[in-house]
Amino acid sequence: MVSRAERSLVGDWWWTIDKALVAALGVLMTSGVVLLMAGGPPVAQRLGLDTFHFVNRQAVFLVPAILVMAGVSFLSPRLVRRLALAVYAGSLALVLLALEFGPEIKGAHRWIYLGPLGVQPSEFLKPAFVVLVAWAFSEKARSDMPGTPIAILLLPLTIVPLILQPDFGQTMLVTIVWACLFFIAGLHWIWVLGLGGAGAVGIFAAYEFLPHVRARIERFMSGDASESFQVETALQSFASGGWLGRGPGEGTVKRILPDAHTDFIFAVTAEEFGIAVCLVIVCVYAFIVLRGLVLAQRSEDAFCRMAVAGLVLMFGLQASINMMVNLHLLPAKGMTLPFISYGGSSLISLALATGFLIALTRRRPAGAAHASGFSRDLPSNGWDEGYAERPA
Repeated sequence: MVSRAERSLVGDWWWTIDKALVAALGVLMTSGVVLLMAGGPPVAQRLGLDTFHFVNRQAVFLVPAILVMAGVSFLSPRLVRRLALAVYAGSLALVLLALEFGPEIKGAHRWIYLGPLGVQPSEFLKPAFVVLVAWAFSEKARSDMPGTPIAILLLPLTIVPLILQPDFGQTMLVTIVWACLFFIAGLHWIWVLGLGGAGAVGIFAAYEFLPHVRARIERFMSGDASESFQVETALQSFASGGWLGRGPGEGTVKRILPDAHTDFIFAVTAEEFGIAVCLVIVCVYAFIVLRGLVLAQRSEDAFCRMAVAGLVLMFGLQASINMMVNLHLLPAKGMTLPFISYGGSSLISLALATGFLIALTRRRPAGAAHASGFSRDLPSNGWDEGYAERPA
């Protein structure tokens, strides 16, 4: 146990983080490895790999993910902004390189190989984009900083490369979070109509000009099992598991579910552990989002307030989209379930996002100066959740 009187970086960190939020994230990380033991082996066996290939790799990826989350959580808001800018620039460059040099997988160029390591740069682009947009919107009150125009320009700069990949799911997620931040920043109702119209035009254009998007929408609307095999099989998993599940390792439908370890691990969870456990997972996600929004509302600093809101909305929307796809409420998006689906890029990028979240929700006295960029505040009576600081 760390003493409140201890003047150390770790001691200050322990007494200023939101422990309930960190605990909920820890529950998801642990659950991801456990649930992957159900969804990973059938896919590994079909591919001729070791039975626990995906489980072991996820456990290996979890180590750098925890280090990234913990390391980033020590940063001050100033360094969070600077790191986000660096990550955004590097990720955007890699997205553009993937368009030209990345392999085509399922009709899209989303991956790039750095030596033996495969990276999906769009995963890292998302949290950095949210932080930068929040930074830009929070600076709109300064006469010498064109915050709103910068925030508006960041949207096409980000989504155009995603559309070219194509990655319609990530494009929709980024756009929705951006619109939410625009609303939080004080959106006039005329802009609501304009953004809604632009979104409708964008969806229509994607349907007309992107065969990949059109095929997914038509498969979703057709209701024909032969045209939407994975989703129909996922629904069978829910029916097979019932409320309490068939038991660990007893699932049968998962053996024919192609992406049981990634996009459809929620369905595998339903079959083996039951709908009751799925509802518990939903509650954990809901707690993280609501807790984050409460902490954002308490903050007196505009940047922290907007960035925290944007990060938890992105986290919650991604989880919701994945679960809705599993329940045939949305077309397949190829979007992972945060911290539960298999994937190194997804896991480490989510660790980066939650590291930002923990750092920005730490309790700091108003007006504290952090010249070093690291937080060394001692607990005191009457915390102020905000952080008064000049921008970087």
